[in-house]
Amino acid sequence: MNPPLAADRLVAHRARPRREPFVLLAAGLVVLAWSAFHPHDYFTWFMEVAPIFIGVPILLATARRFPLTPLLYRLILAHAVILMVGGHYTYAEVPLGFWMQRAFGFARNHYDRIGHFAQGFVPAILAREILWRRGVVSGRGWLFFLVTCVCLAFSAFYELIEWWTAEATGSAATAFLGTQGDPWDTQWDMCFALVGALAAQLALGRGHDRQMNLI
Repeated sequence: MNPPLAADRLVAHRARPRREPFVLLAAGLVVLAWSAFHPHDYFTWFMEVAPIFIGVPILLATARRFPLTPLLYRLILAHAVILMVGGHYTYAEVPLGFWMQRAFGFARNHYDRIGHFAQGFVPAILAREILWRRGVVSGRGWLFFLVTCVCLAFSAFYELIEWWTAEATGSAATAFLGTQGDPWDTQWDMCFALVGALAAQLALGRGHDRQMNLI
């Protein structure tokens, strides 16, 4: 009796992810609609949510031939929500950041630190899944190292995008940069992305492995 029961559970586990991404997509579209309704300014909003407009079409186009794990789909939605909230208010004016500032005595609104932590945390699981499932690396040590490198490279490239945007648009990019007068903002951003990448692999690595083995 046990083998059929185990097989039924496996079938159920594989059936759920087929429906879940569409539920997550619908939830993301609802938050996106809220985010786009009277944001702080539409230039900043577009710049902050632009990764969503790039990433979602790619996910939809590759969903059949390379479906991702449920864990990764959920993390992508969480990251998208962080971006959409930051785009709506601007990172320097998100209410959660002001609450943290009052509660912990911070000198500034640190919501952008959450965003850059997620910028390392979520791409780490994405890079991990692609590198492992595509057979780019076979050793766990090399996987950990390369995923960390990918996340740091992505974070550095994003900082370059911010710089190029500031050079091209001048003061219009002030809210997008969100430095709040901190001369070390770029370094802090990359540091939090690094911490996020390391934390994701250490905290979620085993669970992520189990899900990848079921695909």
